Amino acid sequence: MAFWANLAGYQAVWFAAVIGAGRGLAWPGVLAALVFAAAHLAWTRQRRADLVLVAAAAACGLLIDGGLALAGLMQHAAAAPAVPPGGAPLWILALWCAFALTLNHSLAWLRGRPWLAAAFGAVGAPLAYLGAARGWRAVAIETPLAWLGLAAGWALALGLLATVARRLQPMEQTR
Repeated sequence: MAFWANLAGYQAVWFAAVIGAGRGLAWPGVLAALVFAAAHLAWTRQRRADLVLVAAAAACGLLIDGGLALAGLMQHAAAAPAVPPGGAPLWILALWCAFALTLNHSLAWLRGRPWLAAAFGAVGAPLAYLGAARGWRAVAIETPLAWLGLAAGWALALGLLATVARRLQPMEQTR
């Protein structure tokens, strides 16, 4: 998928997920992520690598958003259904999966640069969550510890995902 189409597709998913959740609806984000993923996977030549990244990102979302929710440090709007119950809601997991589809495309510049990816995650994710919280009340994060956990979690996750994306790149080039 061309750079701008990939970036715009992900942003559309982000807005659908956050605005929908802020209104108590999980399905707009899930539906938007499914449409984006279907379009993306129909177009890309990196299907296998992208699907591995989607699985890895879903696991990261379960750990980070789910862990913060279960610890009582973050509350998600449209919290049900969640995996596990009380953990990460489906709309946020769909958002993580859609984000993974940018790592070989519009965010390919992070691939193989784990320290840069970690810095991007540590700063960019809290800003995105702040926008979701203040703009649409899709999440509530009240304590500095929660913000620190979010920044640290995203730094580790994005550093890991960028490394995985780089390691998958040669496999895709030989196909």
